[in-house]
Amino acid sequence: QVQLVESGGGSVQAGGSLRLSCAASGYTYSNNYMGWFRQAPGKEREVVAVIYTRGTSTYYPDSVKGRFTISQDNTKNTVSLQMNSLKPEDTAMYYCAASQYKGGYPTNPRLYNDWGQGTQVTVLS
Repeated sequence: QVQLVESGGGSVQAGGSLRLSCAASGYTYSNNYMGWFRQAPGKEREVVAVIYTRGTSTYYPDSVKGRFTISQDNTKNTVSLQMNSLKPEDTAMYYCAASQYKGGYPTNPRLYNDWGQGTQVTVLS
């Protein structure tokens, strides 16, 4: 019911910046949270940012706090992830996701209903 399409991935040198975008379409009115997740080879999918769609409050894990910023533009129905001071450890496939969860910040991927196809981010050292 909700379609998500990520863009903006690519390769960047360590210390550089990258901005990811997620375009949402369909029945987006039911979404309470939008999140960005990443998954590196051999690792579990992990949350990197969450935003409450009906406000501006956000969540970040310690691994990206202070470096990543999630934002939304409800007029354009998009959510973005600004990534600064990138590290090789940030290399992963990044996914945009939507959640109808009614509790606090959902950090578990299982709490998200819809997912994008992913966009690759590679940080070179």
